[in-house]
Amino acid sequence: MTSFDALGLAEPLRLALGKAGYLQPTPIQRQAIPPAMAGRDLLGIAQTGTGKTAAFALPILDRLAREPAHRRKLSTRVLVLSPTRELASQIADSFRTLGAGLKLRIETVFGGVPIARQIRMTESGLDILVATPGRLLDLVDRGALLLDHVQILVLDEADQMLDLGFIHALRKLHGLLPRRRQSLFFSATMPPAIRELAGRFLHDPVEVAVAPAATTAERVAQRVIFVNQAEKQALLTLTLRDPVHARTLVFTRTKHGADRVVRHLEGAGIRAAAIHGNKSQPQRERALEAFRRGELQALIATDIAARGIDIDDVSHVINFELPNVPEQYVHRIGRTARAGRAGDALSFCAPDERAYLKDIEKLTRQTITAAPLPPDFVAQAARLPKPVHERPAARTGEQRPARPAPSGEARGGGVAARPRRFGTGRRRGGRGGPRASAA
Repeated sequence: MTSFDALGLAEPLRLALGKAGYLQPTPIQRQAIPPAMAGRDLLGIAQTGTGKTAAFALPILDRLAREPAHRRKLSTRVLVLSPTRELASQIADSFRTLGAGLKLRIETVFGGVPIARQIRMTESGLDILVATPGRLLDLVDRGALLLDHVQILVLDEADQMLDLGFIHALRKLHGLLPRRRQSLFFSATMPPAIRELAGRFLHDPVEVAVAPAATTAERVAQRVIFVNQAEKQALLTLTLRDPVHARTLVFTRTKHGADRVVRHLEGAGIRAAAIHGNKSQPQRERALEAFRRGELQALIATDIAARGIDIDDVSHVINFELPNVPEQYVHRIGRTARAGRAGDALSFCAPDERAYLKDIEKLTRQTITAAPLPPDFVAQAARLPKPVHERPAARTGEQRPARPAPSGEARGGGVAARPRRFGTGRRRGGRGGPRASAA
């Protein structure tokens, strides 16, 4: 199969594909679209950036084109679940592009924005709804959305759903959906927990894998530089001063760390912005758009944002901190080398991160090439502007900065502990000594 014409898609879809510049299907599309068009449940495993969205969007749009139906109030025919706001928006945009010749109502719902408009949006019914699980359940609990008429369910980036703690939401949704439906699961990695979850949602599925699970994109050149933690910021600044790094995505493990990196880069005259869960939705959208237009040289992101950044011309990905969940490495570096392009992934590895590197190499079955520090690194680093001073340590009775959780933002990192209060040793209410800080 060398062209989309061989798939037998409805005419409006073939026209939309031509206008969008889609010339021939990718491997995951060639293997996933036929069984999906036949109505089969599907479990698709493919590297990030290989065209998974079109692999489920095209058969869904084809079915809606061939089986028109009146919209039911407070209902949707197709439900697509996404782990992040950015990814949800991009999936909906893909549906709109590919379904441009069809008169469909396609909407998104996610947190971080007022819910009132989303409630009004569902009143007259939808054809396709792309949602994050938390906000979706909010709408269901308010009676603003019914799921008993969903004909097709899609879980995109299914493994990320579990990593972000959506398992309880997914189990609840499973009980709200009709048993007779088509379900499509797609992901770049497929750990055992996802297979267990797929067993709940999928019935006699076709499994499609165009690459071994957890493999990294072939066109990504991967390197690692061993460096002390205290020297990482200078290394990043010097790296980004190279003109080849015109559009670079930098990953940190925590939200606080992302903001700190941005402050240091801006102090060195490098245009950068952060995107993470503490940013409002308008802030995240503005940062992504500025990065897409080339107004920012670097976008600093946490793993929660990794799945929602779909920009074709990201030339470099830098792991300022290695992820402590090895599957996240696959998704991070998958943000480059998209749409057939080549890309470059550079990781900074401190002595206490060598175990993370070993886990990544074990998962991906690759040895990442070690690269040296830049020539005269110490001298160059000494000439850099002094780093932005961190906030001074909290005084007695003040709130202290949060201590990042072991797995970063996905595990709730960045939630501040209560302040520790130091007493005078006098007894209060039968209890003496200083109070212990609350966890």
